Amino acid sequence: MLSDISGASRLAGRYASALFELADAGKQIDSVTSDLDSLDAMIGGSEDLRKFLYSPVISRIEQGKALSIIVKKAKFIDLTSNFITVVANNRRLFVLPAIIIAFKVILSQHQGEVTAEVITASGLSKKQLTTLGASLKKAIGSKVTINASVDHELLGGLVVKIGSRMVDSSLRTKLQQLRLAMIGTG
Repeated sequence: MLSDISGASRLAGRYASALFELADAGKQIDSVTSDLDSLDAMIGGSEDLRKFLYSPVISRIEQGKALSIIVKKAKFIDLTSNFITVVANNRRLFVLPAIIIAFKVILSQHQGEVTAEVITASGLSKKQLTTLGASLKKAIGSKVTINASVDHELLGGLVVKIGSRMVDSSLRTKLQQLRLAMIGTG
């Protein structure tokens, strides 16, 4: 299963790199980014669209037609529309969410930003995100983009991942460490 995930990640990275290079060459990075943000919001907001993207039953032609309607209604630029058509024709729509993430990572690197994955037990307010961003910027030395998510199993605290570094100050981890320490002394 891990090889499937890494394979999909590499595939998404190749597609995202190609799209970024085309957008950069055509000086359309901002427009493509805006289109991908809109598409990401559509995918996140519609269970039916997510099922559609992952369905192996729906034919390539039907997927292409449906996505062309969505793209036309959303008024995406030609580059984004054509890219999505290529992804649909290659039967790779299931990788589209990962392509969007990979594109954003490439964009951040291009702009000299670092992306931090922040997982918390409950959602962070804008003020908390701003404070956390400032603290991470001070620690890292460059601008930090925060991708925040919620995992209720953490119980409290947060987990911050930046590249290969991870800081886990979650209550769940601290309780596990305490449990292991008590077992070791017993």
